Amino acid sequence: MASSEGSAAVFVEEQKFTQKWIWLLVGLIAIFAWVAFVEQIILGTPVGTHPAPDIIVWILLALFGVGLPWLFLKLKLVTRLEADRLVIRFRPLIIRAIPLADITSCEAVTYRPLRDFGGWGIRFSPKLGRAYNASGNKGVQLVLKDGKRVLIGSQKARPLAEAINKNRRVSR
Repeated sequence: MASSEGSAAVFVEEQKFTQKWIWLLVGLIAIFAWVAFVEQIILGTPVGTHPAPDIIVWILLALFGVGLPWLFLKLKLVTRLEADRLVIRFRPLIIRAIPLADITSCEAVTYRPLRDFGGWGIRFSPKLGRAYNASGNKGVQLVLKDGKRVLIGSQKARPLAEAINKNRRVSR
């Protein structure tokens, strides 16, 4: 399969946030922003005992009533293994490419997202390194030449680890 970047993909996986509790939280925050907007801006009834200025209500609506749900709808973890590098994209936020030559070890693992990294997303643990995960508790643990650790959440952890290790051997 040809990539838009011009290099053939050996492995591609796309993941979205599927946890119902995350969507419930995002929905409740958005509803609160919309209720405050309708109350104060449309109906003209100030919200709370110390109401925010109307411009703040507009900003909160844009950020939390529209922006947050849009962001979570668009968020997608795309893991793409190419012949010489592993590309991790957390669309629309970041992209990171790791040359296969920089990987000293790679293995499929089961981890505890909340305990090990404090949840899902782009996370950091001083002990366990950087994590990129969207759902589940399976992933691929990389150790890089500089000693840094990177965990990539994956619903296909074993096939991804096998493909990385195979390509690491081929690219040497």
